[in-house]
Amino acid sequence: MTVLPGPIRQIGYVVTDLDRALASWIELGVGPWLVMRGLPMRALYRGEPCETTLSLALSNSGELQLELILQEDDTPSIFTEFLVANGPGYHQLAYWTEDFDATMKAVEDAGWPVIWSGGEGFGVRFAYVEPTNSPAYISQIVEISELTDATVASATFIRDAAAGWDGSDPIRELGGQ
Repeated sequence: MTVLPGPIRQIGYVVTDLDRALASWIELGVGPWLVMRGLPMRALYRGEPCETTLSLALSNSGELQLELILQEDDTPSIFTEFLVANGPGYHQLAYWTEDFDATMKAVEDAGWPVIWSGGEGFGVRFAYVEPTNSPAYISQIVEISELTDATVASATFIRDAAAGWDGSDPIRELGGQ
């Protein structure tokens, strides 16, 4: 039995220029992108409180959601750690779970350290974990997000927007700054 709940639902990329990254994906025919800029983020980074500001962009390619992540400051975080080690690029696989507590118990039982977590009080809990003895580099960071009515509605909205996308209005700014 696997620790992770179901199929991979999202692939996340850390970027240093969100607009350039968006343009590259749009050129590949992926869109529309729903963009949220200047989002304050409070999380635990390797067990210590962390406050930073993120801009996020979400789209789908078929059933797979894509996330572009731009950290807008130099606060130590899972994203700045990645950029220092690797530069911009592929960062994490994401799984969505209906039973976050049970999944996190399985993660703990497997001995996988939680390196970035939060979301309590914001509608969706999340945790980034490092699977031990990962067979491939692509599994080094795994995000687990709580599946709630709101996250299901958001994922459905993003998927449906991409499924019917005709190439117009490729960047759709939402909330944030």
